[in-house]
Amino acid sequence: MKPFPAKPAGKETNLSEAAYLALRADLLACRLPPGARLNIAELSGRLAVSLGAVREALSRLTAEGLAVAEMNRGFRAAPVSESELLDLTGTRIEIETSCLRRSMAVGGVDWEARIVAAHHRLSRTPERVHGDERRISDEWASAHKAFHEALVSACDSPWRLRLRNLLYDQTERYRRLSAPALSRERDLAAEHFALMEATLARQADAAVALVTSHLNVTTERVRALSREESWPGGDK
Repeated sequence: MKPFPAKPAGKETNLSEAAYLALRADLLACRLPPGARLNIAELSGRLAVSLGAVREALSRLTAEGLAVAEMNRGFRAAPVSESELLDLTGTRIEIETSCLRRSMAVGGVDWEARIVAAHHRLSRTPERVHGDERRISDEWASAHKAFHEALVSACDSPWRLRLRNLLYDQTERYRRLSAPALSRERDLAAEHFALMEATLARQADAAVALVTSHLNVTTERVRALSREESWPGGDK
């Protein structure tokens, strides 16, 4: 018996996906600030998609923890808090280091090449938006994510990688929200280079120590800024 042919994606499906990707990017970059009300009609007009497409996108984002559904009140961007940041960082370190150790154990030449290529792209991408030193550029954020993904990409546990990606995206909101504090007296380029070198040399303990410090330093600087400038939608 022949299988039924796959149903081609319709225009509405494509628009729903486009709405989801656009809203997800805005939430991760905090262009939609934490705690902000997400007005479906307003978003529908801005994105030029149907109300249903926006609702579907927001439902998906709620499942990812980037939006919150409120009974009879619609949706809001997920709030932020110092306690959540600490929990996220600790959990991410556990998962990230596990994936990194496994990658160093089983990764081959192709994995090494991905790391080198991702680091080259990151090192050649300006971190800040031209003319606005308080904002991280989308291009650098993309290159930074790709570099950290490359480091763990040889890990052969899909579940660990899935959890790792979820945690990365959640912590990225805090990075983008607190961008002004993240480069104060800090050589990110040197940190990334050292991490790449230790990983390629299969120096597992050194690489784990470097990535742990890398994440903890970011968290402490984000916490310091939260005391200087209140986070929108923050809940300390």
